[in-house]
Amino acid sequence: MAANRDEFHGRPAAAASFWSDRPGILAGRDLQARGTWMGVSRSGRFAAVTNYRGAREPSAAESRGALVARFLETAAAPAAYVRAIEANAYSGFNLLAADGRELWWMSNRAGAPRQLEPGVYGLANLLLDSPDVEANKARFAALIDPAPAIEPLFTLLAEARIVNPEYGTRCSTVLLQSKEPRTRYAERSFSPDGTEQETVQFEL
Repeated sequence: MAANRDEFHGRPAAAASFWSDRPGILAGRDLQARGTWMGVSRSGRFAAVTNYRGAREPSAAESRGALVARFLETAAAPAAYVRAIEANAYSGFNLLAADGRELWWMSNRAGAPRQLEPGVYGLANLLLDSPDVEANKARFAALIDPAPAIEPLFTLLAEARIVNPEYGTRCSTVLLQSKEPRTRYAERSFSPDGTEQETVQFEL
């Protein structure tokens, strides 16, 4: 998994770490709503959420980042978790949820949740595999053959970064999971002017 987090620079957030109040979660943290955009658990679970372009309901009862945090600390199978989500409680979103055996995608701007078979997928701020991600999918597929590595994937993410003093790429994250099991999680942060800041790496 390789992803950029694009967000307003003024929205407070913490870099990836194990959460002091929920020590089984490794993720960055949105300090405004207390959720996260992407993370893993010590038990090998993974989840990530993206906003859906133009879909922001002021009356939404829940923060989309809570979808990720709740999945990471539950033992529910991905299929059961995504099917139980009250989709109308959130502004538009895409959610990925995996437990090391199955990977599921759902959006409250699409139909029923879908289990994803092994392959390469792209997700931005529309639905899964929308046309705007096809070029990056092809580059990603080339980089992970025969084996993925962190730095080349960071280089790929750099090509899609947004540099803007108000809204831009706040961080890039690379997640590698293998069958041992072994999880490598790396996050690189950026300042509003695009300057590269700290890179943190974890191995679970």
